[in-house]
Amino acid sequence: MKDDDFSLTPELLLHAYAAGVFPMSEGRDDPEIFWVDPHKRGVLPLDGLHISRSLAKRMRRGGYHATLNIDFAGVVDACADRPETWINAEIRAQYIALHMLGHAHSLEIWQDDALAGGVYGVSLGAAFFGESMFSRRTDGSKLALVHLADHLRRCGFALFDTQFLTDHLASLGAVEITRASYRSQLAAALDRPAAVTRYALDTSPYSILQRSTQMS
Repeated sequence: MKDDDFSLTPELLLHAYAAGVFPMSEGRDDPEIFWVDPHKRGVLPLDGLHISRSLAKRMRRGGYHATLNIDFAGVVDACADRPETWINAEIRAQYIALHMLGHAHSLEIWQDDALAGGVYGVSLGAAFFGESMFSRRTDGSKLALVHLADHLRRCGFALFDTQFLTDHLASLGAVEITRASYRSQLAAALDRPAAVTRYALDTSPYSILQRSTQMS
């Protein structure tokens, strides 16, 4: 759905997420923004996170560290740094504004003091709406998603919305649900209190793997 008669603001974005829709653009240089309301929605069940043997081995090997909200703008820019992107200048500006208001968050993966991967999204109630992710090193985005999902579960979140289902997300346990099912889960999550900052980020891969094993 498209609408040329609105100005994107942090307040409008929060209302849109609460209604189950999110904004996109056709490209980096396209000023037009449209709302998306998929018939099928991707979600990552926080009690169903799947960490493959190869990814678990990568986590145990270390050589990286995870941070929370250290470089939000850097993560957004890295997500947009690709030939085709839906992140235009207006979307970038408004998500940074949401971050300043405490409603948008980033999870960064660092290797050799440089961003190796990351993910960012919006929090509202006990719902987290994943917006985009990137990898500059092998498994960078997978590591970011695993660390973020573990953190959201610890902080009391009930819904991790991934918008769409990809093979990449499915390998971590994400599933596709109907719009009606999503709206039901969203309503329940919005009625629950949660905060990304409730606990400090547990950066230990071993702790995450232990909790993952206990859930499975």
